[in-house]
Amino acid sequence: MNLHEEIQALFEQVGPTIPAEAARTMAEATEKLAKSGIISRALGRGDKAPAFELPNALGQMVSSAALLQDGPLVVSFYRGTW
Repeated sequence: MNLHEEIQALFEQVGPTIPAEAARTMAEATEKLAKSGIISRALGRGDKAPAFELPNALGQMVSSAALLQDGPLVVSFYRGTW
């Protein structure tokens, strides 16, 4: 199962438990993002990301260029504290 199929399966399982107003808000936000053209500007599989510097989980700034000197780099984004 690919990621799209996994997300669809999760939505089918959880979707009925989402309040109608919240589901409508999420659908409208998704449609707005799609219409903005953001998808066509996103990096695709195999594309190289530009060099960047971001804070790590401890708030320390980390450079992608410095990390790449040690080998391949995987970047993971998470929401953090709720």
